[in-house]
Amino acid sequence: MTAVDDSPVVLDRRDGPYGEVVLRRHGSLLQIIANGCFLMDTSDGRSERLLVDAAYAALDGRPAPDVLIGGLGVGFSLAHAAADARWGRIVVVEREPAVIDWHRRGPLSGLSADALADPRCEIVESDLVTYVNETSDTFDALCLDIDNGPGWTVTEGNDDLYGTAGLTACARMLTPGGVIAVWSARPSPEFEGTLRNAGFRQVRTEEVPVARGVPDAVHLGVRPG
Repeated sequence: MTAVDDSPVVLDRRDGPYGEVVLRRHGSLLQIIANGCFLMDTSDGRSERLLVDAAYAALDGRPAPDVLIGGLGVGFSLAHAAADARWGRIVVVEREPAVIDWHRRGPLSGLSADALADPRCEIVESDLVTYVNETSDTFDALCLDIDNGPGWTVTEGNDDLYGTAGLTACARMLTPGGVIAVWSARPSPEFEGTLRNAGFRQVRTEEVPVARGVPDAVHLGVRPG
C-alpha cells in the first residue's frame, strides 16, 4: 500500500514588513503562518463570525453601524459582516501586503471575493496599532483579531494594544455606546479587568467550544454613552 503524504504544501512565502508570512495548504485547508507561528486556517470560522455578531448584538439595533475589523486573516470576519445587510461601512485594517494580495488575486479570493466587491467594504493597509493611534475616524464597533489573544501576540509591538493605554485609544475611536470585541484563543479574566480599567462597561466574555482544549473567546466591552 502506498502511503499518503499528508504534509502541508507551501503555496506562497514572502518577507513582509514584520517578518516572514506563509500561505500553505494542508489537505482541504488553507493556513496562514507568521514568523513560524500558526495564526489561523479555513477549518471553521465560528469564533470569527461570533466576533462580528456579538459586536452587532451589543449595539442594540443601532441602524447601519460602521465597523472596523482589525486583521483580514482568512477573511471569515469580513465575509460574515459583508453578508449582513444591517452593517454600514466595513473597514478592514491589515498590515501584511501578502495577505491582502492572497485575497485580491490569490487562493483566499474564494472566501472574500463577494465582500471585496461590496461598496461598503474597504481594506486599509496599515499596522492596526499605528492606525488606532493616528486615525481621526470613528466607528460604532471595533472587531479585533490580529493575534492569538491579548496574552499571545504575533509581534511584541502588538502588546501595547491590549493594555490600558491601547484600549483607551480604541475607546476614542468609538462612538458613544460603541462596542469593542476582541478575539482570543482562550478566555482571559485579566483582560476583562483591563477593559474595565480603560473605561469600558458591560464587559463580558462569550466562549466558543472547540474539539480539544480550552474554548475560543470573544471579549466585549461598551464605551459609555
